[in-house]
Amino acid sequence: MEVHRVQWADSAHAVAAPVIEVSGTQSNDSRTLKLNKGSQKPRVVILGSGWGAVSFIRDLPKNIGDKYDIVLLSPRNYFLFTALLPQVATGNLEEHSIIESIRKILGKKGTYFEAAVTNINVSERALTARFPCHAGLEEFEFTVPYDILIYSVGSKVNTFGIKGVQQYAFFFKSIADAHNLRQRVCECFERAALPTITDQERKRLLSFVVVGGGPTGVEVAAELYDLVREEMGQYYPHICKDAKVRLVELQDHVLSTYDRKISEYTSKLFSRHVLCDSCDRTLGVNGVEVLINTKVESIDADALTLVSQGKEEKHSQTVAYGACVWATGVAMHPLTQHLQQAMPPGTQSHSRSIVTDEYLCVKGSDGTIFALGDAATVEQAKALSRAKEMFAEADKDGDGMLSYAELTAAMRQASKEYSHLEEYARYLESGRVPPPKVAGQEGSYLAKLFSKHTIRPGQPMPAKAPLFKYTHKGDLAYVGSDKAVMQLPRFGLIQGSGAFFLWRGYETFRQISFRNKCLVAFDTLRSKIFGRDIEFGETDMPGDAS
Repeated sequence: MEVHRVQWADSAHAVAAPVIEVSGTQSNDSRTLKLNKGSQKPRVVILGSGWGAVSFIRDLPKNIGDKYDIVLLSPRNYFLFTALLPQVATGNLEEHSIIESIRKILGKKGTYFEAAVTNINVSERALTARFPCHAGLEEFEFTVPYDILIYSVGSKVNTFGIKGVQQYAFFFKSIADAHNLRQRVCECFERAALPTITDQERKRLLSFVVVGGGPTGVEVAAELYDLVREEMGQYYPHICKDAKVRLVELQDHVLSTYDRKISEYTSKLFSRHVLCDSCDRTLGVNGVEVLINTKVESIDADALTLVSQGKEEKHSQTVAYGACVWATGVAMHPLTQHLQQAMPPGTQSHSRSIVTDEYLCVKGSDGTIFALGDAATVEQAKALSRAKEMFAEADKDGDGMLSYAELTAAMRQASKEYSHLEEYARYLESGRVPPPKVAGQEGSYLAKLFSKHTIRPGQPMPAKAPLFKYTHKGDLAYVGSDKAVMQLPRFGLIQGSGAFFLWRGYETFRQISFRNKCLVAFDTLRSKIFGRDIEFGETDMPGDAS
C-alpha cells in the first residue's frame, strides 16, 4: 500500500502548507492519505462549500491559524450563489459571475482538499475522503483526522418517490442544473421553429412547467416568462404565441412562507393577459398559469400527470411539456443519516436533520461536531423544559388541543421569556410557517464563537459564550417584468418596480467577493442594454456545423 502522510508543522505560519511524505508500496486496492497529529492546536475540519461553510471561513480572522489548524473538504471547489441561479438559467447572468473559488475565499487561513467524505468515524474522530473520479483521473481515497468537525453538507433534492422525477425533471441546485435548463429551453425553441413540426408537437416543446411555488419556483417561472416574452418573442415571432409557462403548487397559494399579500400580488401579476412586445401576438392564455392545490402524480418523457384537489372531488389531467423544472422539497443527505445513526441512542430523534444545542453543537458528540444549514435543527432546551406548562396555560377550554388562535397567543406570550419564539409568533400571525434556518447567520455565529474563544473537544462551552439567535431580515422574491416583492421587518410590504431595484441591489451587494459584485452588476447592465445571452458557446454546441 502506498501511504501518504501529511506532517502538520507546529509553526502557525506553516499551517496552510503541509509537507507531504510518501513511503511504502502501492496497491491497486486502496490508497490512504493520513494526516498525523503533529500540532497542539485543535484541528478544525469543515465539510461543505455552501453558505454555512463559506460564511464561517469568511468571518474568521486572518490570524486564525494561531489558534486552530483549519482544513476544508468539499467535492466542489467553488462557492455558488444559488439565489441567482434562475437568472443564469435564462441568460441574464453568466455562470462564472455567481461562483467564487474556495481556495481564494480560504486564503491562508487553512488548507483545502477537493474530496467527498464517504464515512465519518465518530469514535476515532476521522473522516474517509475520496477525490472524485473525473477528467480522466482515478479515485483517490485518504483519511483526515479531526478534533472538531464543522458539518455543513446541506441537503439533497426530495423527489417524494414520484415516478419519473429523477429521470425526466430538471433539478435546480447546481450551476450545471442552470446550464442544462438554459440549453434545453433554447433547443426547444429551435426544434419548434422547424418547418415540419406539427402544431401539437410545437405546443408541447414550448410548454415549460415549474413544480414548486416557493421562492425558487416562482423566480424560475418569472424568469422563463420574461425570457419568452422578450428575447424569444423577438427571435421567434411566428411561434411565440404557442409558448406557455405553468407553475404547479401543492398548497392553495404560492410563496406560502411569505406574507399572504405577497402571494396574492404574485398570483395576480402572473395571471395577466399580455402581448409579446416584439411580435404583437398573445403569449398564451396567461402570463404564468398557476395551478394551485395540485400535486404531481408522475412524470413521463413528454408529459406530467397532475391531480388537483377541488372542493368536492379530485381532478386528474395530463400536461405535455418541453422542459420540467423540479423546484420543491429537500431531503436529508445520506452522510447526515450516517452521522445521525452514529450518535449515542436518544440524542438524535429528528427525522430530517441533525439536532444541535443552542451553540450549534451536535447533541451526543461531546463537543466535537458542530452542524449548521439545511443539515441541522437547533433544539431550544429552555423552551422545551416548559413546553407542557406553556401548553396547559394556552389550553383555555381544557380540551387537550390548541386552536390556531390559542397557539398564536401562546407563542406571543412565551416570546417575552424566550426571544427566539417571537419569530414563530409573528409567522403564525401572518399565516406563514416558521422561517427556515439561515446558514449564513449560523456560519457567522460560529466564526465569532471560535475566534473569541478557544473551543476544544470534550470541554464545556466557555461561560461567556453567547447562544445562537436567528434574526429575521425579511423576505424577497423576483416575480417577473422587472417587479419584485419584499417584506421587511421595519418597513413592511414593498412590491412592484421599486422593490425590483431594491431586490437587485441587495442580491448584487450580497455577493461573496468584490469580483462577483462587479460581474453581477456588469451582467445586469449588459442584459438590459443588449438582451439576454441565449446562444451556446463552442463547447456547448449540440453538433458540428458540418
